[in-house]
Amino acid sequence: MEQGSNRVPLAERMRPKSLSEVVGQEEIIGDGKILTEIVKKGEPVNLIFWGPPGTGKTTLARILANEYKADFVELSAVTSGKKDIETVVERAKRNWNLKIRTVLFVDEIHRFNKAQQDAFLPHVESGLIILIGATTENPSFEVISPLLSRSRVVIVNSLSKDAIIEVLKRAVKAEKASKRVSKKAINYLAELSGGDARSALGDLELALSLSDKVDENVVKEAAGRKVPGYDKKGDKHYDNISAFIKSMRGSDVDATLYYLARMLEAGEDPKFIARRMVIFASEDIGLAGNGGLNLAVAAFEAVERVGMPECQITLSHVACALALSKKSRRSYDAFLRAKEAAHNSMGLPVPIKLRNAPTKLMKDLGFGKGQKWEAGFHLDGSYLPNEIKDQKFFLPEKS
Repeated sequence: MEQGSNRVPLAERMRPKSLSEVVGQEEIIGDGKILTEIVKKGEPVNLIFWGPPGTGKTTLARILANEYKADFVELSAVTSGKKDIETVVERAKRNWNLKIRTVLFVDEIHRFNKAQQDAFLPHVESGLIILIGATTENPSFEVISPLLSRSRVVIVNSLSKDAIIEVLKRAVKAEKASKRVSKKAINYLAELSGGDARSALGDLELALSLSDKVDENVVKEAAGRKVPGYDKKGDKHYDNISAFIKSMRGSDVDATLYYLARMLEAGEDPKFIARRMVIFASEDIGLAGNGGLNLAVAAFEAVERVGMPECQITLSHVACALALSKKSRRSYDAFLRAKEAAHNSMGLPVPIKLRNAPTKLMKDLGFGKGQKWEAGFHLDGSYLPNEIKDQKFFLPEKS
């Protein structure tokens, strides 16, 4: 394969132009499925595509813009700022006067802060801009509620191995390289991809440039030449956060700081780390140090307000405090036991003595009997339904 600095990458050349060309994503494309129905109705909808890298979020946005016959504007939240948003709004106003719709695609929308997301809101509400955002992070945490309520969240899943194989076969055929690439090589490329079509096509392109005959060994060489990355949805992401949490749990401050530094150096979202610290403070420290939760929540707020790189100072401070704190799971374990009991006894009535009695009839029937509105007052007997009155969820601390 000829290579050149101006050559368009294979992944870009193989990008589908219509929904019918998209491989996989059967959950959202097909008869009765959301994207197909949106296109059929011809009425644009604000969307948030949520899914791992290389699953076609950008491609789907471009296809929809083409179906709407709209002007497609693409921004990356990593490199764009408020001025870029203002420029898009002015362009959308010109399009509006020409009766042309404007689709604004924001890649990695979770990287825009609250103020930047707020800037979209009036223009999304007025219909001036049709917003399509893409995120690898849970939009419940990363997209502001007003914007989320005006959009449909569409989950874009990783592609199956069979879907990746189909993508690779199409690419090999398009490159007229069917005789150069073995079936085993295609299968191996699909295995290495992790459901990421862009990654698979990149490996294929590199393999074709390395040899006239592409087999498993050539694929290994091609994949081995890639710069090791930190995929925020891959194993390294989960392995590092797991090591960070377990180091805090084991009160190893040095390891805690090491894994924190690794994640931040790799570009991990500091808000993701802060959220996990909030969870850790209740799950692992709990009643042994009630101040831990306040510290963790304060850390999350500081990360939101200060941002990188200075928020690293706060994260390291609070991570050390959490690691050094005494640990107790009594409250969380008690809740899990209570949750299981609740699941198995949802039909049990609340004891009459615990219910409110807003009417005379209910008082006559014994609702709320014996209750007194005074501090520290206790009713006789168990507060639990009679059938489970002897169950204990919050157990004594082990000596």
